[in-house]
Amino acid sequence: MARDIGLNVPVPEKDCSDVNCPFHGTLPVRGQVITGKVVSDKMTGSVVVQRDYLHFVRKYQRYEKRSSKIHAHNPPCLHARVGDMVSIAECRPLSKTKTYVVVEVNRA
Repeated sequence: MARDIGLNVPVPEKDCSDVNCPFHGTLPVRGQVITGKVVSDKMTGSVVVQRDYLHFVRKYQRYEKRSSKIHAHNPPCLHARVGDMVSIAECRPLSKTKTYVVVEVNRA
């Protein structure tokens, strides 16, 4: 039985017993929802998501490409892999570097 997390994302078909799953556990999500590409899934239960964005440089009146890497929890029911486009939602701190959780996976 999956619960409604308050975001406009589809509920995963698979069930999981992860406490830190926003759908099947007790982890509340709030704040930012970011879209990015998974660049690493070597950690157990975690992924690294790269977010690309444009930054305006006033001196030259142009934009430059920038990127940031965000560590996110990867619930077993979603199981994001390298190359997938994912949506991650902000949650409470899960570890020193993880404050986001994967809520949607778009397979590449």
